[in-house]
Parts: sequence; C-alpha cells; structure tokens
Amino acid sequence: MPSNHHTDEVFNEKRKPKNPIRFHLQLNEEQKAAKEVILGSTITLLAGKAGSGKTLLACQAALDGFFNRQYDKIVITRPTVSKEEIGFLPGDLHQKMDPWVQPIYQNMYALYGKDRIQPYIEKGDIEIVPLSFMRGRTFCRHAVLVDEAQNVTMEQMEMIVTRLGIGSKMIICGDDGQVDLKNRGDSGFKFLYSAARKIKGLSAVTLLQNHRDPIVDDLIDLYEEESARRAGKK
Repeated sequence: MPSNHHTDEVFNEKRKPKNPIRFHLQLNEEQKAAKEVILGSTITLLAGKAGSGKTLLACQAALDGFFNRQYDKIVITRPTVSKEEIGFLPGDLHQKMDPWVQPIYQNMYALYGKDRIQPYIEKGDIEIVPLSFMRGRTFCRHAVLVDEAQNVTMEQMEMIVTRLGIGSKMIICGDDGQVDLKNRGDSGFKFLYSAARKIKGLSAVTLLQNHRDPIVDDLIDLYEEESARRAGKK
C-alpha cells in the first residue's frame, strides 16, 4: 500500500523520540542538578552571574521537553528598551526583537545546530513574544523562557507568571548584579526568588560555576567592589 508522504511526515513529527535527544553541548554536574529542579517545578528562577550558563541550561531544558513532545511550543520573552516600547524600531516584530533574543538563539544553535533550530523559529514553534504583547494570553503546554529577568519590574513579573496555563513550564533567568532599572528595588526577579519557598511548584536555583574565561570572575568581583565603594560614599 503506497504511503502518504505528507501524512507520514506529520506522524513522524508528532511521534515522541525513542532515544534521548543528543545535544552538541553537555551540561556539567551543577547544571544537571539544576535541571532536575526545573523538571520537578512549574516555575524555576535561575540566578547566576554573567557566564554561569543560565540561558544555556534554560534553552536545553526547553528544547529537551519540546522535542520529547511535552510542550507544543517554546515562547521566548525578555525586557528590551524604553519599557518595552519597540514600535520605533524598523522592521516587523521578529526584526525588532532580534537583537535582544540573539543570545537565546545562539545558545539554541550551539545546542542543536542552526540548520535544525531555524525551521522551528520560522514555523512559529519557537516564538518571540515581547513583554508588552503577553498580557491577555494564556500559555498551555508551552515552555516559556524569560531572559534578563532582573530588568523585569514587579508589575511585569506578576503579569508574566500569571500567563501560565495547564501543562506549561516557565524558566526565568536573571542576575541581580546586572539590574539596569533606575530603581534596583523595582526588580521583580529578586522578589520572586525570595518567595520561592512559599509557593508549591515555584523553585529557585543559583548557578555558581563560570563557563567563560577565568578572568570574568575577577572582573565581576572588581566591579562589585567598586559599586559597593561608590554606594558607601552616597
């Protein structure tokens, strides 16, 4: 009996892989432990300094679940500029957001290859949603990635986490050392991180290991000391 090529392709796309997904990059032990927390939680806050691998881990966990048919879609969001007002930028929505989501795309390409990731982006299975476009939506069976969340305000964070529908998972990445808000106390990431033990299904993990050149750790310490010194003069 002749096979229906289109039907076979659709069936194969939806069929759960028999073997584990083989990523190009492997997680270290710290990241593996953090991934277990992500798998056992509905919302996970991933904290860590620059180079700690937060975004890479979030992308790996989301892709793993997506390819294993636990989620129908991956949604990416992050703060941009001017309180998320990006209308003045040229191009369509994807072109406007592209500079801000490139770090996430680059991590996905490194994990699984650009030629294999790009078709999912073009089909909308991996979707960019600016913060200002999230209000009113409900994400069911989605993996939602929130990057640079230290620059998400309290009001924005409340709006983001309350978008979560049945069968979804949210991974929120942030670094308290890189808050760009005028008032650092407005960051919704630190508040939610501190509240993690109060709500079932809400977890928080801090990654400590540096995945960049060792000089990065020394530079971060240097600037933290200078920031503390300047703050003490005020």
